[in-house]
Amino acid sequence: MLATLRSAGLYGVEAYAVQVEVDVSPGLPGFLMVGLPDTSVRESRDRVRSAIRNSGFEFPPRRITVNLAPADRPKAGAAFDLPIAIGILAAYGQLERRHVDDWLVVGELSLDGAAQPTRGILPVAVSARRLGLVGVVIPEGNAREASAVRELRILPVRTLRDAVDAVNAPARARLALPQPPEQPAQDATDDLADVRGQSLPRRALEIAAAGGHNLLLVGPPGSGKSMLARRLPGVLPPLSQDEALESTSIHSVAGLLPPGFGLMVRRPFRAPHHSVSGPALVGGGAGPRPGEISLAHNGVLFLDELPEFHRHVLEALRQPLEEGCVRIARVAGTAIFPAAVMLVAAMNPCPCGYLGDEARTCRCTPGQLDLYRRRLSGPLLDRVDLWVDVRRVPVDSLRQGAAGERSEAVRARVLAARGRQGARPARLNARLTARQLGSACLLGAGTEAMLNRAARRFGLSARAYHRVLRVSRTIADLAGSRTVEVGHVGEAMQFRQEC
Repeated sequence: MLATLRSAGLYGVEAYAVQVEVDVSPGLPGFLMVGLPDTSVRESRDRVRSAIRNSGFEFPPRRITVNLAPADRPKAGAAFDLPIAIGILAAYGQLERRHVDDWLVVGELSLDGAAQPTRGILPVAVSARRLGLVGVVIPEGNAREASAVRELRILPVRTLRDAVDAVNAPARARLALPQPPEQPAQDATDDLADVRGQSLPRRALEIAAAGGHNLLLVGPPGSGKSMLARRLPGVLPPLSQDEALESTSIHSVAGLLPPGFGLMVRRPFRAPHHSVSGPALVGGGAGPRPGEISLAHNGVLFLDELPEFHRHVLEALRQPLEEGCVRIARVAGTAIFPAAVMLVAAMNPCPCGYLGDEARTCRCTPGQLDLYRRRLSGPLLDRVDLWVDVRRVPVDSLRQGAAGERSEAVRARVLAARGRQGARPARLNARLTARQLGSACLLGAGTEAMLNRAARRFGLSARAYHRVLRVSRTIADLAGSRTVEVGHVGEAMQFRQEC
């Protein structure tokens, strides 16, 4: 007797369909699993056996062979419990439908037969829609997450018995209805109005948000670098539907979504500690998992105290920042994780932190300064679009100074500038290719000559030259200008100089 049905496995953030074939043959009792299952999949034998018996079904006293196809891809995770259990029941004649090819079944089982939420459900649902399946049978705790995928029937189940009823008669099963994403309350502590003074860093923050540019804040301790960076998400537009699906899928694969969570609304903001390892930052591991840069996809990756990060860890960011994705090669295959982020970094100008400060004197030696600067490579810094010198705010301005402009007003200008970018191929100025810059950056009279003089004077590389053009285009968008003028290039060059 043979029963087949579909499940899904995760490879990177993509889900692939797995055909679960169960053969219940006469002979000595045994439970064999083939198809490159890892330890977590092999352990499902005990979970499935107990769940079937505790759900009121008879476990076949025969030889059972479970084949997970395709056989050349490793299988990992507990999400195969539910399809394996249903396949055994179908093969032994305790299920009406023997072949289930139009539905995808996925979920973990506890010993008492309860269906437990599992990670990675959203990309599984997206894969099911791409394969043209009717719907998915999933644990109830994942229903809100999976219901974000339109044109797909979602059947949430609480127990193995509910799953059997859903597979036998999907037309009579309870459907999970699409629910609007939860709108998080705006955190009052994240408003730009709390930032006193700092007109130049605020302007740089607005330009970076409008074009998706990388930003480096350099200043003495306590000047407000971290405060400014943590208010950047408040001026960014909300995630679009496609962006929300991408970002939520990554967090689902990483197991960071709580049960019952739907689509993400606000752009992610990740701030790893400077002791983070390379695999934790860019992704990796034996079974590749997304790192901090992928968890910040479509959002902000904030690296505070930039020179304190290990140099080899920072160097691993160079390719993802340029290509917008991370490729992790392993013996079993290559995983590709999206990593289109805004990099925001903060650092002190020297080891003691007071180089150039008006209130305190720097005590660092030339050797210490040279060693400190060598922690950051030129190729990495060349990928920064905006360099900002953050000065100390006078004490009397902290309480008596006028409040800064609110995040809502800045976000309105950012949205208007991004709306002007929407018709371009990259839809964001920071992602324009060198070829696309020719048509997107229409230069006004005298602008090209001024840009070429500045490039020669300051020794800009080809990459830096194109980044100045992209920032100039963003400044022009904020001003509502169709062409890039001399003033726009001049302001972009002002932010290009090393602090």
